[in-house]
Amino acid sequence: MNQELLAKAKTLGFSDRQIAHLTGTTEDAVRAERKQLGLVPSYRLVDTCAAEFEAYTPYYYSTYDSGDDEVKGNTAKKVMILGGGPNRIGQGIEFDYCCVHAAFALKADGFETIMVNSNPETVSTDYDTSDKLFFEPLTLEDVLHIYEREKCWGAIAQFGGQTPLNLALSLQKNGVNIIGTSPQSIEIAEDRKLFAAMLNKLKIPQPANGLATNEAEALVASKRLGYPVLVRPSFVLGGRAMQIVYSDAELSHYMRFAVEASPERPVLVDKFLEDATEVDVDCITDVGQFKNPDEGTIVIGGMLEHIEFAGVHSGDAAMVFPPHTLSQPVIETIRTYTHAMARELRVIGLMNVQYAVKGETVYVLEVNPRASRTVPFVSKAIGFPLAKLAAQVMAGKTLHALGFTEEIWPKYWAVKESVFPFNRFPGQDILLSPEMRSTGEVMGLDADLGIAYAKSQMAANAPLPLSGSVFISVSDAHKGEAVAVAKQFVALGFQLIATGGTASALEKAGLSVRSTYKISEGRPNAVDLLKNKEIQLIVNTPAGQSPRADEVRIRTTAVYTGTPIMTTMSGAKAALLGIAALKHNGYAVQTVQEYH
Repeated sequence: MNQELLAKAKTLGFSDRQIAHLTGTTEDAVRAERKQLGLVPSYRLVDTCAAEFEAYTPYYYSTYDSGDDEVKGNTAKKVMILGGGPNRIGQGIEFDYCCVHAAFALKADGFETIMVNSNPETVSTDYDTSDKLFFEPLTLEDVLHIYEREKCWGAIAQFGGQTPLNLALSLQKNGVNIIGTSPQSIEIAEDRKLFAAMLNKLKIPQPANGLATNEAEALVASKRLGYPVLVRPSFVLGGRAMQIVYSDAELSHYMRFAVEASPERPVLVDKFLEDATEVDVDCITDVGQFKNPDEGTIVIGGMLEHIEFAGVHSGDAAMVFPPHTLSQPVIETIRTYTHAMARELRVIGLMNVQYAVKGETVYVLEVNPRASRTVPFVSKAIGFPLAKLAAQVMAGKTLHALGFTEEIWPKYWAVKESVFPFNRFPGQDILLSPEMRSTGEVMGLDADLGIAYAKSQMAANAPLPLSGSVFISVSDAHKGEAVAVAKQFVALGFQLIATGGTASALEKAGLSVRSTYKISEGRPNAVDLLKNKEIQLIVNTPAGQSPRADEVRIRTTAVYTGTPIMTTMSGAKAALLGIAALKHNGYAVQTVQEYH
């Protein structure tokens, strides 16, 4: 490698990391050599006026072509905000909301805000959001260039999801002032061994778990824990490659084809708590600003109870705020654990915790000392912009000075429902899993929980029917629950349709059922009835771990015909609650502001 070749490689777009890989050295070494040679990018202004007028919009991109640097310098105190990068399923737009609110809040407090994000489709990259915008990929090399070129005071890695969070430690090692929660605390929350040690110290239970760096270790861990187990790679967003497995064969297949395990990136193996209720908690705190660990304020912004049982990704699950089935002692335990972990991790800004509640025992599933995808929902539900407050806390203000010190427990219900792109993916099964698939979310607000849930379904484009036929097809494990649900549907005036086993279980309970063929048995079957609009609602829980082909056909046909479908018994019960409330009370509409 020589100066001429290095310059040519950079001009052609090779990153330091690629050059290091090709020359058998390290990224740090390539960066040091390049800087020594004075090879740094210059930044050009995007000409948004096509040379017709002078462009003033502060959009910049980097180039190694020789030429003038067009970034206008000044002496303002600058904060860099790292965005979420390219939008993809599993990378919630909620993170962009947090970045935008951070830019607005810091600008109002007198900082110059610099946004680094490569996604032109988001609000954070609008011309009037930040003072300067750099259309650059979120890599260590590119972020460092901008930070050094702009002489920033600090950088925020908490608001863009997992992508900037994974950069935090490397940025800090290279002299970047990461404001907010320290990268060391983030590491404790992300590293399984450090995390387990912290929970042991605080005497907070977590599901029995293990680590595996290869297939053999994974099999040993699952034998010790007992099936089912939840397996997932470390340091990922959106539950990517996360799966519940029920046998050695499934686990072996997962380890061979779904992940690349290594000592640096082990696979996490957790005992899966069946039929546990999952709870998401978002809190904001300034405790990390104080030397005394007992000082500072912690405020829980929202405690959200999932409607689906644990095992569905929190980005996909429907949620109720405040919790609707948890006992007061459980709520107090959740509050106590959240405060203890926020103090132990010395959090500054936002923290999200996911709990599983089994009986009256509260288990911690994971802690994210960053903004989570439920922050916008909680902010709108309580009427306080948590992301703005968090940015101000990270920049040095206290919650006491900002006047936000009390937990808000609303006197109405807020229901979050996810919106899915299944109609764009023909043949894709719609069953929810630990891997996130939603592309957005909606909110239903009302003083009545049933109405709030019904509103969320209307907004998610699958309004609940008030009459007609319900098709019920459930696994053997859910037959008993299905009978109770079916009785309630009949009481609300619905007719029942079912196949073989479910039909006989319902008839044994004295219910009148229209029996129909399974798809494999002939016609007319559920798919025909759906196409003919003879079914208004479906309750279909999977029969076993690997979905049967006819089940998948029923579920995908439901999506194409716009028929509401519940794939969990808890979802079916929520639908009953909503239908009953609509039939008895109807509904009224208020603006979000009127609720506050």
